Amino acid sequence: MALVYLSLAFVLGIYCDSHYCLPLSIALPVIGTAIAVSILSWRLLRRGAPVLLFTCVALFLCGAIRFGALPDGDGLQPYIDAGTVELSGVVIEEPQPRDSSTGYVIEAREVGGAEVDGTLLVRTSRYPAYQYGDLLALSGELEAPADDIEGFDYRAYLQRQGIFTTMYYPAVELLDSGQGPQPLQAIYSARHRLGQVLEESLSEPQGSVARAVLLGLRYDIPPQLYQDFQRAGTAHLLAISGLHMAIVAGIVLGAAVWLCGRRRPTYFIATLLVLWGYALLAGMSPSVLRAAIMVSLFLLAGYAGRQRSAITALAFAAAVMVAIDPQVLWQVSFQLSFAAVLGLIILTPTFQRWLAGAGVPSAVVDGLAYSLGAVIATLPLVAYYFGYVSLVGALATLIVLPALPAIIVTSALVGVIGLISMPLAQAVGWVDWLFIRYMLLGVQGFAALDYSWVSAGWVKGYMVWVYYA
Repeated sequence: MALVYLSLAFVLGIYCDSHYCLPLSIALPVIGTAIAVSILSWRLLRRGAPVLLFTCVALFLCGAIRFGALPDGDGLQPYIDAGTVELSGVVIEEPQPRDSSTGYVIEAREVGGAEVDGTLLVRTSRYPAYQYGDLLALSGELEAPADDIEGFDYRAYLQRQGIFTTMYYPAVELLDSGQGPQPLQAIYSARHRLGQVLEESLSEPQGSVARAVLLGLRYDIPPQLYQDFQRAGTAHLLAISGLHMAIVAGIVLGAAVWLCGRRRPTYFIATLLVLWGYALLAGMSPSVLRAAIMVSLFLLAGYAGRQRSAITALAFAAAVMVAIDPQVLWQVSFQLSFAAVLGLIILTPTFQRWLAGAGVPSAVVDGLAYSLGAVIATLPLVAYYFGYVSLVGALATLIVLPALPAIIVTSALVGVIGLISMPLAQAVGWVDWLFIRYMLLGVQGFAALDYSWVSAGWVKGYMVWVYYA
């Protein structure tokens, strides 16, 4: 458990320094003193508690220094409110379409012919559409992000992603394609092509659901249907995050154990292959990668018979991720990933015992226990960030989740076959349609219940802390 305390100390230092900036002139001497006292305590007392305490103090301050070292601007800020500028840059993230516009995160290369280093968010009309890796020429005005949008600190939100500048509805010209770093360029290109095949092979809304479930592309889902997923507590099935990965891994693990047994490592290998194959197909975005790492650590600890050690591995993995990018601590996907896997470690074994003792069929125990563990652990975060709580989420997930592996498999088949033959892909798409239709019937049925969900707009940040405490 020592590694857990050390990891939490470092993360807590980053969090605290985001609120109260600690000067280096204070932090560095205290770190040196804490390390010296820790060494002396071990040599003189031979006790681990003082060593752990002073090492935690040192790591806490190291976390504070790490956050303080983050840049508070970039090379684009001198051009803010300087009139129209000519800028070239590369799209470095998946585009974010809305009803009538699209957001692009662009890494700038030049401004007015001069090399520049910076990242900006560009919002422009939805068509023509551009893709990851496209090199664009932009002509427009650079602005600082709005600091308040209906009570939401939009400026702080973007700054935590390393974005300090925005540009709205500039003139855009495509200069080149395929300029993104490999292998992400190849992965995003394949993902985009698979999405096109699914769009052409399936009718709506099944096509948009297939793209969301398989590839994490949710922008074409009809608003009313997405609201049904929210009210039924199954919106996580459309968002590839830690919660999604945890539930998918749980169902696959349960099915693999049921089919292969636990005597051979086949069930473990099969689960990891499905998990990482799915992560690759989903585009290997940072949120997907984090979720896959965390769930894999949990699975590895369970396979090695060291389930309790999973907490140590999870805490250390989180500390490493936060050390590499401190801003990740405030990303909802990171928080959901961490909470979901923590729920699997702490809550799922208890639910497995309770369900098995209640005579629930073994084929259902693992799936329901994993669903309950992940859902309950992420409940306050969902309530705080999204403003609702589903009262039927665990049951609805259990009912519709068996269709998820089939949807993933058949959607993947439709996408791959469509690269060769669209008529054949459309024929296979009828099978995919049936599984998606089953999911939609279940989701819409639970969403139609009078008390399927309750509003949680009243949930405050301190309530989330109390829940986890």
